[in-house]
Amino acid sequence: MDRNLALECVRVTEAAALSAAKWVGKGECDAADEAAVKAMRWAFKSLRIKGRIVIGEGERDEAPMLYIGEEVGSGEGPELDIAVDPLEGTSITAQGRYNALAVMAIANKGEFLNAPDTYMEKIAVGPSAKGAIDLTKTPTENLKNIAKAKGVAVADLTVIILERERHNALINEVRESGAKIHLIQDGDVSAALATCWPDRGVDVLMGTGGAPEGVLAAAALRCVGGDMEGRLVFRNENEKERAMKMGIKEFEKIYQIEELAGGDVVFAATGVTNGDFLKGVRFFPGGASTHSVVMRSSTGTIRYLEATHNFNIKPLTF
Repeated sequence: MDRNLALECVRVTEAAALSAAKWVGKGECDAADEAAVKAMRWAFKSLRIKGRIVIGEGERDEAPMLYIGEEVGSGEGPELDIAVDPLEGTSITAQGRYNALAVMAIANKGEFLNAPDTYMEKIAVGPSAKGAIDLTKTPTENLKNIAKAKGVAVADLTVIILERERHNALINEVRESGAKIHLIQDGDVSAALATCWPDRGVDVLMGTGGAPEGVLAAAALRCVGGDMEGRLVFRNENEKERAMKMGIKEFEKIYQIEELAGGDVVFAATGVTNGDFLKGVRFFPGGASTHSVVMRSSTGTIRYLEATHNFNIKPLTF
C-alpha cells in the first residue's frame, strides 16, 4: 500500500468532520450524520483507488450513501477495502458533548471482517495487556489477567463501558471485582483507543456495541499495538440471515484482532468535538481548524495533523 495514501485519507475524514461540526449542539442527530456522510462520499472521489465499502452506513437497501458494497474512489489504483464511520458519535455531536470523530480505515482487499450491521461483544486493551484477554472468560477473570499483565491490582484498573441498560449486569460484576468504571454515552472507537495511552486513565473496554465500530476499533488498535477480541451478537433471525449472505458461517465465533482487521492497515480520524484523543473542529471567520491522526500498522507510525482551512480560497462545497 502506498504510504502517501495514508495522508490522503485524512482529507476524507477532515471533510466529514468539517461538515458534521456545523451541527454540533443543535440536537439534530440525523442531520449531523447526513452531512458527514455526504462530505465523506464527495471527498472519496479524489482518492486514486478502486475502493469498496465493507463497513459503512448500513446495507444498500437501507442507506443511500456509503452502503456496504458501494464502490468509491477514482476507479484507478489499488483495490482496497474501506471501513468508515463518517460520524462516530451522532448523539454526542447533537448534544455538543465530547469525543465525536469522523473515522475511516483502509486495508488490502479481503482483510476486514465483512461485518453486518448488528452488535458485537468486545474487549479491548492497550499494548501493556496484549494477550491477556479472552472472551470465553468472565469479566472478573479478564480483569485479574489484565491486572497481572500490567503489574497492578484489579482495584487500580478502570473499565470503560457504554452506558446502556444491557450492561447493568456487566457494570455490577466489574464493581464487585473492585475495578473502577468510566461510563460513556457513545463512541466506542475512541474508547478502545483510549486504552492504549496511560494518560487517558482507562485500561480496558468491555461490553456490547456496534459490529462496524468493532472492526474500526480493531483497525486502530492494530496500528498502536493494542489487542481486541469480538463476538457478533444477533438480535433476530433477520440479522443472522444477512450475516450468512455476507459470508458469516459461525455465529458464536470469537474473532481475534487480526481476523477483524488484518494485513497492512491504515486508520485515520478527525475530531468533530473536543475529546480525550483529538481536538474538535474550531470555526473562525472565513475558515476552520481541524485536528487529525493517521496511523499505519506496518510501520507503527502515528502522525497528528493540525490544519487550517481557508473557506475564502477553498469553500466547503459538500
